[in-house]
Amino acid sequence: MKALGIPPLIARNTLLFALAQALSGSAVQLVPTLGAPMVERLLGSASLAGIGFSVIALSRVLMAYPFGKLADTLGRKPGLVLGFGVGVIGAGLLAYSIAASSFLAFLVGMLLFGAGFAANQQIRVAAADMYPSVRRAEGLGFVLTGSVLGAFGGALLVGAADASSGFFRLEPLALSWALLPLVLLPSAALVLMVRPDPKAIASSLGSFYPGYQPASEAEVGATDQASFLTLLRDPRKLAVFVTSGAAQGQMAMLMALNSLMLSHHGYSLTAISAAVTAHVIGMFGLSIPLGRLADRVGHRPLLMAGLGISAAGAVLLPTTTSYVVVTLAIMLVGLGWSCVNVAGTALLADLSTPEERGRTIGANDTLAAIAGAVFPLLGGFVVAYWGFPYLGALGAIMMLAPVYFLAKTSVAYPVAAEAAETR
Repeated sequence: MKALGIPPLIARNTLLFALAQALSGSAVQLVPTLGAPMVERLLGSASLAGIGFSVIALSRVLMAYPFGKLADTLGRKPGLVLGFGVGVIGAGLLAYSIAASSFLAFLVGMLLFGAGFAANQQIRVAAADMYPSVRRAEGLGFVLTGSVLGAFGGALLVGAADASSGFFRLEPLALSWALLPLVLLPSAALVLMVRPDPKAIASSLGSFYPGYQPASEAEVGATDQASFLTLLRDPRKLAVFVTSGAAQGQMAMLMALNSLMLSHHGYSLTAISAAVTAHVIGMFGLSIPLGRLADRVGHRPLLMAGLGISAAGAVLLPTTTSYVVVTLAIMLVGLGWSCVNVAGTALLADLSTPEERGRTIGANDTLAAIAGAVFPLLGGFVVAYWGFPYLGALGAIMMLAPVYFLAKTSVAYPVAAEAAETR
């Protein structure tokens, strides 16, 4: 059998999702850029600087699995559109929190914005639905690469708010959030243009890819009635869950505190935003080649490589006040996370049927969000009492547990028939 090409309809849907990811990525970037300075402004202390990330993570803990279940029940599009709407409300509250100096409004706004972010993560499920396993990581890479444009969009939003705050008589911290409907509402419109729903595509991939032969459910080890606890009992899924949690927790911790570290070094809000942009480029800029690499050499080797890159970035981050070195380090943290995100998501999609795929990746996001809630708060206390070098050491040590889980998982991973025949 010849290598499976990408049908025109799938290519069109992929482009729509990539554009939606690009626009919504502009919104997500505001959390690491503005979160810590907002908290320090509202509370007058840096000890809780990571709480914005933690609230976002808490919201994902509460909402990632329910949104996944909604996507499994109704399809991928309804949850995505609902998430963008909730994100608009959260952004409005975050703008209000600065204007009114209300820390409570900040917390509620972050909680709602995090719920929208949790829903937006289902875009990965939608991308995975549209591709056979032999090209699934590559398909994910196409959609996730859209976030690179989002990185520049986020910087443009902050820059525009900084430049026009006097005209609108709003502080840049508030105006940046007030501008977010300009990117979130078009994102919802793009998702609505996708036809048919990706879950319907996943249920009949053979209609789009002639000759496609999926892995059997016995190979996948899946059940349409899988519960959260059932998913945790599969050692292959558990290894991915632990790896994703460590990568997400480390990245959230370092990003939550990186803006504060650059601020203490005397760099401007625009410079901090540019560093976050570099980080997001690391997170998504190589998604396509990383996806192709995962499809070719396997998911587990790329997961291991990602852990090593993340550890290197964590060690390098607090070693200097040089803007270039710090930006390179946080870019490496993003690249390591990208390896884990692309390979881990594709692997979980291979290990699940379309009817449970939303819940499987939702469970992964829930556990990753728990790590994302705990470690930014822990990182804030580490910085407050011991300093930034200890933060880097903690970030590197966090990568040891997933290496153990991946190394000890001897159960075979599924290989779909078409993957073996097209390589």
